[in-house]
Amino acid sequence: MNVAASIRDCRRAIILGGLSIALLLVSLFALTVGAVSIPVSDVAGTLLHKAGLVSFTGIDEVHEVVLRTIRIPRILLTILIGAALGTSGASLQGLFRNPLVEPGLIGVSGGSAAAVVICIVFGGAMSLPVSGWLHDSILSVVAFAGGVAATFFVLRLSHQRGRTNIAVMVLAGVAMNALAGALIGLAIFHADENQLRTFTFWTLGDLGGASWDKLYIAGPVLIFSSMMLALQGNTLNALTLGEAEAFHLGVDTERSKRLIILFSALNAGVSVSMAGMIGFVGLVVPHVIRVSFYPDNRMVLPASMLTGGLLLLVADLMARTLVAPSELPIGIVTALIGAPFFIFLLLKAKNKNEL
Repeated sequence: MNVAASIRDCRRAIILGGLSIALLLVSLFALTVGAVSIPVSDVAGTLLHKAGLVSFTGIDEVHEVVLRTIRIPRILLTILIGAALGTSGASLQGLFRNPLVEPGLIGVSGGSAAAVVICIVFGGAMSLPVSGWLHDSILSVVAFAGGVAATFFVLRLSHQRGRTNIAVMVLAGVAMNALAGALIGLAIFHADENQLRTFTFWTLGDLGGASWDKLYIAGPVLIFSSMMLALQGNTLNALTLGEAEAFHLGVDTERSKRLIILFSALNAGVSVSMAGMIGFVGLVVPHVIRVSFYPDNRMVLPASMLTGGLLLLVADLMARTLVAPSELPIGIVTALIGAPFFIFLLLKAKNKNEL
């Protein structure tokens, strides 16, 4: 038994180590690609110089400015958002015991979108600033507040006799998303052309606005909530047996469900507030991990964290290079990857009579 556990631990370490190396290599490659092509030597020199490891004076000044002010914060924020969405998707799929679940199911994305479109359309009437960095900050705060409010509303509706009813929560999430869609439609009806363009661009996702300021705000929150979810592997493994069995194994099922849902909502809400609506990462990544390796949540959760960052980083590379010098919204790329995969999951589940 100990030998088998050691083999599993060794295998898990190898998988996570391989994913970490892949993420590092893709990140270094992403630093060199863009409207301004930067040699690997300048990338390495800039990173080592900023880390204080070497005194490097031969770096091109333009390359250093591009790396320091644009690419490094963008890549770091991309990895954090991808990791947060991947971990949230894996956690919710483990909680619901359904591979078709993603963070948007509990109304986070819908609530964020509704709050933002209302702010965009009626912000002028409410005497809110309409341009500049303060406007972007207000949109981020509004998006986060809308997502969290929607999640708490769904949780409140699903609370029954001191317990969280998962089936009711799913239905409440569907209702919340429908309500958010109706509010968005009403707001758009009153929007002018510029407001429509702003909202459309926001809903398609945008990582081009990444900055150190956003990273300082979102980074600690995303890291903390993702790590908290990654530690829920044993709890989710117990919940796969059923709530009653998990309770008899010593798991506080109600507390665990609330923690997983709240940290998943926090991840999704902060991600949406920083980069707009980015779909399918939380759906695709956990399932790929389970199919490619094995379904132990102690491995699936951290692997989804790494793979989520890797997938979104690759999608961002495609968005920046496919139509260069223009840039595709990141949500289009992730949808092109995720939508066919989602259809595949539906057909697979249908053939196995799981729907």
